[in-house]
Amino acid sequence: MRQPKAMTIRLSPDQAEALETVAAVEDRPVSEVIRAAIAEHVESKRQDPAFQDSLRDRIERARRFFRK
Repeated sequence: MRQPKAMTIRLSPDQAEALETVAAVEDRPVSEVIRAAIAEHVESKRQDPAFQDSLRDRIERARRFFRK
């Protein structure tokens, strides 16, 4: 099993307050709210055709780079 990766983010005071408020109202840890938001964002990118086109383009450019 892979170990969790610790990361640090910097938030504005307003963002931190909003995040803490959401977590408190939902009675969830802030870290859980952050993980849920990240999962939603990543899933939205998986469903976004423009993002997927850009991803394919980036992968193809990397392949060309490494073939040289």
